[in-house]
This record gives sequence, structure tokens and C-alpha cells, in this order.
Amino acid sequence: MYHKQFVIILVCVTISILGSAFVFFQRNNPTYNITLPAALEPYRSAFTYGEKPALANPDFFGKVRREFIEQKAEFIEADLSAMTLKVYKKGALYLEVPIDSKGREGSWWETPAGLYKINKKEERHFSGIGHVWMPWSMNFQGNFYIHGRTYYPDGTLTSKEFTGGCIRLSTEDAEKVYNAIEVNTPVLVFKESFSPDVFRYQYGTGPHLSAPIYLSADLRNNHIFASKASTQIVPIASITKLMTALIATEYINLDNVAYVAPESIVYTSKPRLKIGSEYSVYQLLFPLLMESSNEAAETIARHYGRNMFIQHMNEKAASIGMMHTRFADPSGASAENISTAEDLFMLAKYIYNNRSFIFNITSGKIKDSAYGENSFTDIQNFNTFAGHTHFFGGKNGKTTAAAETSLSVFELPVGTTKRPIISLVLGSLDERTEAQALLDYTLKYVQ
Repeated sequence: MYHKQFVIILVCVTISILGSAFVFFQRNNPTYNITLPAALEPYRSAFTYGEKPALANPDFFGKVRREFIEQKAEFIEADLSAMTLKVYKKGALYLEVPIDSKGREGSWWETPAGLYKINKKEERHFSGIGHVWMPWSMNFQGNFYIHGRTYYPDGTLTSKEFTGGCIRLSTEDAEKVYNAIEVNTPVLVFKESFSPDVFRYQYGTGPHLSAPIYLSADLRNNHIFASKASTQIVPIASITKLMTALIATEYINLDNVAYVAPESIVYTSKPRLKIGSEYSVYQLLFPLLMESSNEAAETIARHYGRNMFIQHMNEKAASIGMMHTRFADPSGASAENISTAEDLFMLAKYIYNNRSFIFNITSGKIKDSAYGENSFTDIQNFNTFAGHTHFFGGKNGKTTAAAETSLSVFELPVGTTKRPIISLVLGSLDERTEAQALLDYTLKYVQ
């Protein structure tokens, strides 16, 4: 029997099939330790420039799976493309069942890919969001569970298509999985869209920017157009708010009403909130992401529980392989909110593939949704490329410690298709000019 102590091991590799490296979990076990993946190249080798501009490790999940099997590990593999869930014991396939439903791709409830663990097990769990009972439930991330066929309090079964983003199995299969695994079992959740594709570019010569740190890369095939000091750890200012929005959408019912406490009224770019006012968490996403409101960031975090919210920010960073990232507050005001250009690439790829609506808010594309209309009718958009034809989304910021920072994702026309390209500038004295120069270089490169 395995001990239930579970330790996150950060893996030395960047972008992968999930668009990033992921953390792996180690059991305090008398017979073996999961220290994965030993065979992967060192972290820095994942980003190359010139002859090998794409990721050196395109088969990340295959390597992870092989390492688990070689170490005779117990783990769950949820393939959201094949719609199958497998349980492995002692490195061997023990159980395979079909996935009946998952969160719709591109929706607010899309099932999150990543490497997680079973946090808790309940024979039945009541969802306060869906207002249904979930039999044989196994929580693996935020509000997301593996569970059986849901039913209403009166016992009526929901439709087979009913899902709030969880991985739903048949009730019979969920019971089998529930009985086969323990709390802290690793859960590998992936889908085909995270795997680097085979699209190829011609080589460029690289831009000449004065920014100390920059990166331009394709989010689908991980091709690097240009980079400088992309592993340097620096403060990132309000780019932090992308993670704040991510945790809000994965851990909080966005219909929840948040109270503006006196402690939430902090220095911000555009003072807007008033002490004692109440807003849904969904409404607060708009000033958070468009006007870079520190007040909105604090209000959301304090509604959930500030310390635990920040802890989840750091846990999420670890789960998607942001191994050099640390968050100290939800706004980015602190100089202790630190990351690297490569880590931020991972964050952008995760949001692009799994939570694209966050970028859609930053670009001003979302006016209303299932959660209603944006009640801030006079809201402005301070993001650098707001209004640009190809701007998909992003965030910029400015503090004394971070100087000027910018993360922007564009869908650029390349031949008859569009490619998602990230443009990152950190530590700049003129972010707008240098971000534009990096974009101009990339546009010339891809055409």
C-alpha cells in the first residue's frame, strides 16, 4: 500500500504536448519513487534557435507514460481526444473505460489539460455549480472531477451530454475507477491539440531590440522566431493577472457575488470599485483584464480567501510546467511576482488551448456570455495591441521593479492558414515600441 504523501517534482523541460513542461508527482513509497522524466533533456535544451527551432521533445506524453510504466507506477491517463480513461497499476494497464463526456472545447467549462493528482474521493459529491449529485467523484483540479452519471436532488438523471467540464464516466465505470485508485494518484490529462504540429517555417536572422528579454514563438509547433534571455527570472508586473483570471475561472463559480472590502482598495491604474459594493466574479474579470485593475484582483482573491488563492496560482504554475515562476499577490504589484519568457510561453499556450475566453476578454471580443453582459459599460482597454487586426489577446504591465512588460498573442495569416504567435517583451523601457518591432519582424518572417 502506498503512503499518501505526495510531493510535486518540477521537471526540467519546457514546452511539450501540453505546450509546456509539467510537474510530476513523487510518492513516499517503500519500493519506488516517481522522479519523472529522467530521460528528458535538460530544461534549457527545449528552446533552440536556428537549425532546430521547434521543441526537441515532441513526444512529451509518450515519454511520461513510459517513465511511469518503467517505474511500475500507479497512475490515471485521461485522453480527451480518444475519450478513454486508463488506470495503471505497477506500470501495467489495470482498467480501461470510455469517457462519456468532457467540457466543450473553447467554452468556459473546458476540461483542463495538465498533470494533476487525485485530491479527494467522495462516494457522492454535490456540485454547487451544477446543482447535481456526482456519484463516485474524484477531484483532480479546482472544480473539476472524474465522476459517474449525474442526477438531480430528486433522483432524476441528467442528460448524457450534461457536463460542467468534468470527466464523466458511466456510473458503473466511475465506481470501478474509484475503487481502483487512492488519493494522491497522479492524473495525466491531455488531448491532441496540445501536441506540436508539423508546420514549418523558413529561418530568419533575428531582430535587433534593446529590450533585455524577448521571445517570439508559434504556440502550435513551438518554433522560435526570436529570443533573448528567455530563461532569465524577472518580475512580470500585471501579466500576473492572466493567472489570476485562470484561477478565478477554475476555482470559483463566476456567478458568485464578491464584496469589495476596504483591503481591496489599493493603488490601481483606474480606480473604479467602491468599498461595500458587490459584483459577480465574472463582472470583475473585465476591469481585471482590460483596465488592469489591482482592485479587481484583490477583490476576487479575497472573496475566495487570499492566501489560498495565491497558493492555487503557484500550484497551477507548477502543474503546467512554469518551473521558474512564483506569485506573491494576485495583481502583480509585488516585485516577488516573477517568471521567465519561457514560462510565460507555457501560460499563454495553456490559456490559448484551454481557456481562450480569457484572451477574448483582454482583446475586447467578449461583450456578454452565459454569465450575462459586461456591466462596466464605460470600460477601457489598456492592452497594448487592443484593436489590432490580428490581436487574439494578452496583457501588459508596468512597475518600478519589472519596468514595462507585454505578453501578446496574435493569429497571423501564413499562407492559407492562421498561426497563433506569441510576442513577449520583459524589462523594457519602451514596451509598446519594442513589442511592435518584434511583431513587425515576425510578420515579415511568416509571410
